Amino acid sequence: MNRRTLLAATAALALAPLAANANMIDYTPGAAEQAINAGETVMLDFAADWCSTCRSQERTINALIEANPAYGEAITIYRVDWDDYGNGALVNQLNIPRRSTLVMFRDGAEVGRIVAGTREADIRALMDAGL
Repeated sequence: MNRRTLLAATAALALAPLAANANMIDYTPGAAEQAINAGETVMLDFAADWCSTCRSQERTINALIEANPAYGEAITIYRVDWDDYGNGALVNQLNIPRRSTLVMFRDGAEVGRIVAGTREADIRALMDAGL
């Protein structure tokens, strides 16, 4: 293997985790709320890096977007880091019970919620509610 190929392969492997979550925007206070209030279709993913249920949900979300690009075009997904915002205003306002909670908003209103669920059919139905 030549040096250039080795460097390219190393870079691809290093960026793979970023590509897996390319459809998710890291939450910052106010950004998601502004999008929701503007009537945009928004999914909030309350997750933690160490949470295996959260990782399973994110893999399913990414697979569904890959299979149906309309999800990625219609829905803005904000990943709300539970370690940073688990005790924050957004969690309290929306009565989020725990990490691994997915909440879909359309036209400024909540249209669906999954708590700790990883079934593809359930996550697909939630994402369909955003279309």
